[in-house]
Amino acid sequence: MRRRLAPTAAVAAALIVLLLAGCSADQGASTGEPGGMVEEVAPDAPQSVEGGDAAVDADRSVITTGRIWITVDDPIAEAQTAADIAEASGGRVDRRNETPGTDTQTPSASLTLRIPADELDDVVAELRELGTVNSVSMDASDVTAQRQDLDARIEALTASVDRLRDLLGTATSIPDLISIESELTTRQAELDSLTQQRDALVDQVDYSTLDVALGTEAQAPAAVPGDFWSGLAAGWGALVVFGSWLSVAIGVLLPWLLAAAVIAAIIVGIVVLSSRQRRARRADAAASVAPQASPPAEAAPPVVPGHDRAPEA
Repeated sequence: MRRRLAPTAAVAAALIVLLLAGCSADQGASTGEPGGMVEEVAPDAPQSVEGGDAAVDADRSVITTGRIWITVDDPIAEAQTAADIAEASGGRVDRRNETPGTDTQTPSASLTLRIPADELDDVVAELRELGTVNSVSMDASDVTAQRQDLDARIEALTASVDRLRDLLGTATSIPDLISIESELTTRQAELDSLTQQRDALVDQVDYSTLDVALGTEAQAPAAVPGDFWSGLAAGWGALVVFGSWLSVAIGVLLPWLLAAAVIAAIIVGIVVLSSRQRRARRADAAASVAPQASPPAEAAPPVVPGHDRAPEA
């Protein structure tokens, strides 16, 4: 019995040590203790004056996002030029939207470009040459601490997963296998999640996001008439426009009006016919209820005075 319990106790103790090691590694990574990924520079280490800032910037992780609004002659054509500039720099186009011009709106285009961080300034300079720049805005966010924390946690979890796999190969009982596999699954899922977060963060750092808006100048308003003849011409033009609009409206409404007239005629015919039928039925009913006229009575013979008594016998 003691021989069976010995491997189980050893595996349990190893799991506890792994859990404590993982927790201590995570705390060291987040607080900057020696167990983390924070690098220390010796105070007596020689440093060059030139390029010192560049060396410091190389260790930083910065997410840069920007927006540029440019007025061009042909937004649709210049949108393709902007996409070519981004691809030539090693970047890509994540979103592209084009709106052709109509009678009521001017053409426009918008793009979301992902540009390599070290090529962003050159790309912006090339985009400025497309037309007249109306506005440019840039925003930088330092995520160095977040990236270092993710790297440290990933490194600690990777070591923990490797040790659990070694223990899984040496387990001798089913309870030990189940316990180790459960812990290994949990750690592996956490490791995959942190790796995805780190990869997404690295992509945002390596490729800056630049929103490009391309548009044209707004159409100039019509000139105000300055004299009688120009006012007359403007009024005549407005009348012609109104007449054309009215003819179009009548043409659109005419089929509906004809259909409504036909339906109204049918309804009126039905109402008139039913009214006549009701009147005819009422007349027939009144004729059947009225009594027939009685023949005239025979006139009584006139009474002669003195003859009103019967003759005596």
